[in-house]
Amino acid sequence: MKKFFEEFKKFALKGNVMDMAIGVIIGAAFGAIVTSLTDSFINPLINSIGGAEVAGTIKLPWVDYTGLDAEAATALSLNYGAFITAIINFVIIALILFIMIKAMNKLMSIGKKKKEEEEVVTTKICPFCKSEIAIDATRCPHCTSNLEEE
Repeated sequence: MKKFFEEFKKFALKGNVMDMAIGVIIGAAFGAIVTSLTDSFINPLINSIGGAEVAGTIKLPWVDYTGLDAEAATALSLNYGAFITAIINFVIIALILFIMIKAMNKLMSIGKKKKEEEEVVTTKICPFCKSEIAIDATRCPHCTSNLEEE
């Protein structure tokens, strides 16, 4: 069971999986901005021509609001608050993702540094024949050259 969780951790923290997950989250947040732009600005401008209902807060100067009830009047007004909220939400989500990924990358690099530190050097290269030899050898077994003490 432990091996299963190790394999799952390795899969989940793989770069491609994390990139895709971040892309989906950022895409959803950006989709909310586009939806808010459409609902808050574009639809009221179109509705001022056609007269459909969409909630809003700013009355359009070229629309005559006399004789309209409150619900119909708000359908023809711009709701900039929802758009600003969507932008703020996007920035907060992006900031949180950035901090999480930065922390995760730092944790992953710590694990790699420990593995690198644990590796002990046991071989060296012969300066004459460029063969790999034991670190404490005084003579190369390949070319039989005497090795100088460093």
